[in-house]
Amino acid sequence: MAKVHPECLLSPFSARITLAKGGEQPSALPEQAWSNRIRARRKGKGALLFNNIFSIVPAILMGCSKVAKSFELIIISRLLVGICAGLSSNVVPMYLGELAPKNLRGALGVVPQLFITVGILAAQIFGLRNLLANEDGWPILMGLTGVPAALQLVLLPFFPESPRYLLIQKKDEAAAKKALKTLRGWDSVDAEVAEIRQEDEAEKAAGFISVLKLFRMRSLRWQLLSVIIIMGGQQLSGVNAIYYYADQIYLKAGVQEEQVQYVTVGTGAVNVVMTFCAVFVVELLGRRLLLLLGFSICLTACCVLTVALALQDTVSWMPYISIVCVVIYVVGHALGPSPIPALLITEIFLQSSRPSAFMVGGSVHWLSNFTVGLVFPFIQEGLGAYSFIVFAVICLLTTIYIFLIVPETKAKTFMEINQIFTKMNKVSEVYPEKEEMKELPPVTSEQ
Repeated sequence: MAKVHPECLLSPFSARITLAKGGEQPSALPEQAWSNRIRARRKGKGALLFNNIFSIVPAILMGCSKVAKSFELIIISRLLVGICAGLSSNVVPMYLGELAPKNLRGALGVVPQLFITVGILAAQIFGLRNLLANEDGWPILMGLTGVPAALQLVLLPFFPESPRYLLIQKKDEAAAKKALKTLRGWDSVDAEVAEIRQEDEAEKAAGFISVLKLFRMRSLRWQLLSVIIIMGGQQLSGVNAIYYYADQIYLKAGVQEEQVQYVTVGTGAVNVVMTFCAVFVVELLGRRLLLLLGFSICLTACCVLTVALALQDTVSWMPYISIVCVVIYVVGHALGPSPIPALLITEIFLQSSRPSAFMVGGSVHWLSNFTVGLVFPFIQEGLGAYSFIVFAVICLLTTIYIFLIVPETKAKTFMEINQIFTKMNKVSEVYPEKEEMKELPPVTSEQ
C-alpha cells in the first residue's frame, strides 16, 4: 500500500497544513472546486443535512481501509470528502449570514472560519506521530472525520430554516416569522419581516439568477469581480506556500526534526487565537479594514521573509526572523483574508443571486488552492528564496483593489449594501428588471 500521511486526511480543511515529515505538502483537491457546481435544491439546513452523507460514509470507508487492505477506499473517500468540503464551505456561511441580525452578521460570518481553524488544530494534534499518525492509529485518525458530521446530523434538525429562504423563496410568511421569533428570542419581528419583504420586492423582476446570468448582469458586475479577486487573493496570497515552507524554516532555525510537528501545532494555535479575535473585532473595525489590514500584514511578512531566506546562510540570526515572519503572516491571514471573504459574499449579494455567487466564489477558492499546491514546488525550485515575491505582489494588488473598490458593509442591511453597488454599477436604483427584456419595445394596449 502506498505511503499515506493520515494527518492530512482527518479534515478536508486540514489539507493545507503540512504535518508530514520532510515538509511534504498535500495539494488541494480538485473535486472540492467541482463540488461547488452542484446546486442543492434544498437550501440551508436541508443542504447541510444531506451533505453529511459525504462525510460519514467516507469516514467509515477510510476507517475500514486497513482491514480491507484497499487503498482504493481511501482515494474514493477523499473524493467524497472533497465534495463535502466544497458544499459546506459555501452553504454554512450563507446559512449563518441569512440567520444573523445585521449587528451580529459579521461575528457569525467569521465563526465558520474559526471552527475551520479549530478543525485544523485538532488535525495537527491528533496527527502527532506519538498519538494517531502511526502504523496502528491512522485508520482511527481517518475515521474521526465523520464525528463532526454525525453531531451535525443529530443537532441541526433542531435549528430553524433561514427566514429569508422561507419568505422569499417558499413564500411562507408564517414560517418565516416563527423562525425569526425562535432566533431572536422575542415576538416583535415585524420590522425585520418588512426588510425581508423589501428585498423580495426588489428581486421579483430579476427572478432566480444562474451562474451564467450572474456573469451577464451589469447590475452585479462589481460584486462579482470583487468576489473573484478577493477569493482568488485569499489563496494566491501564499497561505499554503507558507505552510509548505514552514518545516524547512523551522529546521533551518535549529528546531530538531522530531520537534517540528509541535512547532506546527503552535502555529495552528496562533491561527485559532487570531481568528477568535476576528470574531469580536469584525463588528468594531469593519470588514474592509480587516481585509486591508490582513493583506497588508501578509504583504509585509512575505517581503521580510524573502530577505530573511536570502540571507539565512550568511547571517546567523536570520532563520529566527523567518520563524517570526511565518507567525506574523498567519496572524495577518487569520484577521482578514481567511474569515472575511465568505462573509462578504453573503452581504453583497441578495437572495436570488447569493447561491450562484457562492458557487463562483467557492470554485475560485478551491481552484486557486489547488493551483498553489500544484505550482509552488516549481516556483520554489525556480526562484528559491525569492519565491514569496510572487505572493507579495498578489497581496499588494489585492490590497489596492480592496482600497479602491470594496465598500464597508458593517451594520448595513442587505438592501443598503445593494444600493451602494447599484451606484457603482450605474444602474437603476430599483433592483434591475430582467436584462434580457430591456431591448424589447414597450407593450402597448390596443383597445
